[in-house]
Amino acid sequence: MSTYAEQYIDKIIEMLQRIKEEEAEPLKQAAVLLADAIENGQRIFAWGCTHSSTTMQDIFARAGGLMLINAIFAPGLEALQLKPITMASAMERLLGYAEIVLDGQPIQLGDVFIAVSVSGRNAMAIEMAKGAKERGLHVIAVTSRTYSDSVESRHPSGKKMYEYADVVLDNKAVKGDALLEAEGAPQRFCPGSGTTGPALMQSMVAATVEELISRGIEPPLFLAANVEGGDEYNARMFERYKDRIFYI
Repeated sequence: MSTYAEQYIDKIIEMLQRIKEEEAEPLKQAAVLLADAIENGQRIFAWGCTHSSTTMQDIFARAGGLMLINAIFAPGLEALQLKPITMASAMERLLGYAEIVLDGQPIQLGDVFIAVSVSGRNAMAIEMAKGAKERGLHVIAVTSRTYSDSVESRHPSGKKMYEYADVVLDNKAVKGDALLEAEGAPQRFCPGSGTTGPALMQSMVAATVEELISRGIEPPLFLAANVEGGDEYNARMFERYKDRIFYI
């Protein structure tokens, strides 16, 4: 293995260790919000832009994942398919787009909203969290406090996404996200949030399962469709929770 590859893995391990040591309480708080929603018949939604959307999707419709997480896909920002890709960067700075997206969702008072943005500085991320909070949802922000606190807001409020959250989960990304530097490379390279973000969100799922079990509640989990009985099991669960699942 190359020295740079080893350095990257070492830095990722260090970030994950920090998450283990520093995020235990926020993960517990997030798990309580999610377990409350599941127990009390509320809905769960999750959203992110471009790469943050792909991070969010790691807990959406995954084998072994919570079935009640409904992904919100904002057109143009739901993945990385726009051409030129710079359009997405411009779109996530638009004022007012978040209101249009939120107005089209079946959200209601008391639901939970998971918002993912590494920097949390752009208008879309800020207004999604702000709009969800104003609509009476519980907001969980998945972000980097170091990154977010080191850049200026791109929103007239001057705030960042995490400032509208009830719970903040920190993925420990550095400013600019890239972890490595080397002589001959013009800038830092190899971002970390694409690894630590999904790990943090799966830790949130694990904490939620633990919280549900502690309450005597069977966690609503996907069974892999590629194992025997998976399709049949998932179909029964879809029917059981059909009032809170909007992606079928």
